[in-house]
Amino acid sequence: MAEKMISFVIPCYRSENTLEAVVSEIETTMSRIGDYNHEIILINDGSPDNTWETIREMSKKYGDAVTGINLAKNFGQHAALMAGLNASKGDIVICLDDDGQTPADEADKLITAIENGADVAYARYGRKQHNLFRNFGTAMNEWMASVMLGKPKDLYVSSYFAARRFVVDEMVKYESSYPYVIGLVLRTTRNIVNVDVTHRKREVGVSGYTLGKLFALWINGFTAFSIKPLRIATFSGVTFAFLGFIYGIYTIIKKFVRPDVPVGFSALMSAVIFIGGMLMLMLGMIGEYLGRLYISQNKNPQYVIRETTRDEIK
Repeated sequence: MAEKMISFVIPCYRSENTLEAVVSEIETTMSRIGDYNHEIILINDGSPDNTWETIREMSKKYGDAVTGINLAKNFGQHAALMAGLNASKGDIVICLDDDGQTPADEADKLITAIENGADVAYARYGRKQHNLFRNFGTAMNEWMASVMLGKPKDLYVSSYFAARRFVVDEMVKYESSYPYVIGLVLRTTRNIVNVDVTHRKREVGVSGYTLGKLFALWINGFTAFSIKPLRIATFSGVTFAFLGFIYGIYTIIKKFVRPDVPVGFSALMSAVIFIGGMLMLMLGMIGEYLGRLYISQNKNPQYVIRETTRDEIK
């Protein structure tokens, strides 16, 4: 019986000083586990430093075990993951970070969860070692996935997870311009478990996620796999229309009962400004959906590969 293949997919950005330790840890872990073949796919997501040169050197050092993919520009973590998933060959695919904070030496826990019957296994951290800004971003992402995508509230999702081949095959069928990995997993299966692992402190550099990137990620999650924002907009419109009608009746009655009391210019202007702002917000939301639909219909690519260390990857 042929050994199963494990694919490690790692999006890389500004990680020239951390990648070698991550790859070395994976190699050590897989030699300890022993019962699997493995490959490591490193995707350079338009890094401005020497990350691609580092990937090429490791590809030479480890041979066919390490594959490098160099994207033409920075497309974002989820697009880079899709590039890696498309290139992967493993029966089980493990996605993790490039900074060493996701413990590659505990990958066997994720593999065991898959072998025990789970379709997807997400790492769950007892205590995250991110800064306050990243922890806030993670909390918002969790809330958004629960409300918009129907994620079970007791399920913790993270960037460190393992998935069966059939799940990955379904994920890479998604060709829209705005991939969102959590949404792709949740629409494929609900047989998902958590595995407790340790989260490490960052030893080198800082997180590549800025407020702008986190905001773009939330917007992508809102609009990629759910129409709930539009339903919320509809409900809000009905609610404010009803409140406006009630307030109008109140104003008329007040004018008849107390004709000497001014109607209230300030209150009226506040209501107009508030409702006008809500209308602009709802129109912007609708515009976001239409814009994404237009871009997707124009076949805007999820990612563009400049070069690879494996000839057959396109």
